[in-house]
Amino acid sequence: MDDLIAGLDAALRTVAGVHRSARPSPASGLAEGGLSETERVRAAALMRVNHVGEVCAQALYQGQALTARDPATRASLEQAAREEEDHLAWSAERVHELGGRLSLLNPLWYAGSLALGVAAGVLGDRWNLAFLAETERQVEEHLQGHLAELSPADARTRAVVETMRMEEANHHATAVALGAAEMPARAKLAMRVMSKVMTTVAYRI
Repeated sequence: MDDLIAGLDAALRTVAGVHRSARPSPASGLAEGGLSETERVRAAALMRVNHVGEVCAQALYQGQALTARDPATRASLEQAAREEEDHLAWSAERVHELGGRLSLLNPLWYAGSLALGVAAGVLGDRWNLAFLAETERQVEEHLQGHLAELSPADARTRAVVETMRMEEANHHATAVALGAAEMPARAKLAMRVMSKVMTTVAYRI
């Protein structure tokens, strides 16, 4: 019952945009760069996409943790989820600093990702971890692309994205070390297509 209440609380806070981080933002202490209006709008949209990714990550980890069989796997998922909650708060904060808004479709992103997380967990821990590993690999790649698009003057946004990228890489490595299976090529492609749809929509809505 306690786990259910905690999960419901996390879901409501995630969807409502009420985020809290255990660690200070990597942007703390860095000066705001002299961005043009175009650069600012672009950065806000990219960070909205990243925030949506973290909304999805919260739901995925919740769904996977609920169905994980091995205690070590469950503990690993819960630890990663705590770090992802920091990412959620950092990205939301940066969106607001840049004058942007969060995605209007966050409840939809959350519900769909929760269903995917539960489905992955039902398949067993090796496939649960495989889904996690591939998700994190694609997210790391996605964040690396954002670093290439952000203005060199935007030190605050870049610090947040780089820290997120490094921690996503660690989550991928952890999943592999715990025994993740190798996802079939078609499954990886399907995940990439779904990610493309999500990022394209979230960039605008």
